[in-house]
Amino acid sequence: MSPPVPFDILDPERPDAPKRKALLKQRSIPKALGNHTTSAQHFVPGKELALAVNIALSVGAPLLLTGEPGTGKTQVAHYLAWYFGLAESLFQLDVRSTTTAEDLLYQFDSVAYFHAAHDPARKEQDASRAKLHRQDFVRKGPLWKAFESTEPTIVLIDEVDKAPRDFPNDILGVLDQGRFFVREWGPEGTWIERRLELPPPLVIITSNSERRLPEPFLRRCIFHHLELTAELVERAVAARRKDFAGLSDDTVAQAIKRFLDLRAKPVRKKPATAEALVWLAVLAAQGVQVQQLTDDVSTKKLPALSALIKDRDDLELL
Repeated sequence: MSPPVPFDILDPERPDAPKRKALLKQRSIPKALGNHTTSAQHFVPGKELALAVNIALSVGAPLLLTGEPGTGKTQVAHYLAWYFGLAESLFQLDVRSTTTAEDLLYQFDSVAYFHAAHDPARKEQDASRAKLHRQDFVRKGPLWKAFESTEPTIVLIDEVDKAPRDFPNDILGVLDQGRFFVREWGPEGTWIERRLELPPPLVIITSNSERRLPEPFLRRCIFHHLELTAELVERAVAARRKDFAGLSDDTVAQAIKRFLDLRAKPVRKKPATAEALVWLAVLAAQGVQVQQLTDDVSTKKLPALSALIKDRDDLELL
């Protein structure tokens, strides 16, 4: 077994250090960090979250998950896809400020269609022009793929609070009715309907609670709030313990304590579970000992603090 790559790959005091490029290639980064699919099997849902999922499954209603960024809302969908063996049946919509309800259903590339219709080469061949179909420029969205699937599916609508205000209400009708109309599909358009022999897709909607969602939308959802508690952090760390195998149990316990102490301070951007896992991975790579994390060490002198604090004002406050 080859020795571990040293943490200080970049050492400005040794600009002529040998094997710099080789060390860069040999880095061993925990696969679960930042990868929802890989880390899905390590996720451990609490009892209340499991209850909310079972309620949503029982009544066929969307599951709305709220909580501060980094608490594992998106991970829930990937965990359920892993748990039920639906890795290929998870369809995701990453919501942006320009997202519309139609993006959940399908997208019609009107620009490509326009260029194809006015292609000079096509104009010279009438037969080729006749083969231009609008449906060839339609890209199926997450819900369309879920509706046509022959297997149970999960649809993730991630960070719905980023969308324009009308978006949540605009998707209600489609989710309730299980059908929508595609005007570009065929000469006269067509209805896309979910398979009635299967239960409806499990729709998981996440929100960072940046703004309040419409009441009609909230009434139709099953709600669960992921609160970052000491128990949640401990469960997440225990599930990823192999990523910090180089740290003693005492060091991990003390790191969690200092992490929670830091969250209790009046910082603007409080670190969440995701930052805690990254921080522990860095501490392991540095070979940090419990003595470096004791309560006597000031917060600002904690090792790798930049993995936890992401705001200049917060850093100055500490």
